[in-house]
Amino acid sequence: MDDNAEQPDGVDVDLQSLWRRAKKNFALDSYSIHGPSHWKRVEQNGVELAEATPGADLLVVRMFAVFHDCERHDDGHDPEHGPRAAALIKRKQGKWFQLPDETLELLCEACRHHTHGGRTEEPTIGCCWDADRLDLTRIGVIPHARFMSTEAGRMRTVQD
Repeated sequence: MDDNAEQPDGVDVDLQSLWRRAKKNFALDSYSIHGPSHWKRVEQNGVELAEATPGADLLVVRMFAVFHDCERHDDGHDPEHGPRAAALIKRKQGKWFQLPDETLELLCEACRHHTHGGRTEEPTIGCCWDADRLDLTRIGVIPHARFMSTEAGRMRTVQD
């Protein structure tokens, strides 16, 4: 998806601006294991998964990559970072970007629950969660197919 592609009605998102703002507001060191380089890998994974997953919303997947860990306060145990990210998204709606209500809720849901280890049948959320899990190799964890929500995610993992 081109960052400057025409956007549907009700959508006004400048991804480059979102990246700048999220990085500026990130509380941890920019080289954090949950920082911008991780977000970029999640975006790359997510784009590949969304392109292979019918019904996935590519814009939500790309926005998830930016927001999902941007509210971390600790690289270790920080179970509330997902809900904080969802709250940030709601606060910035109409200021940093504009999304239709249904799309906003989908993005918030993906961020809010991305660390709970679950799977989903919802294709967009599945791509988001799988994209994040596929980057677990950065901390020495090999992703397994049984934890993936999408077929595309399962195809990129160790088969159980």
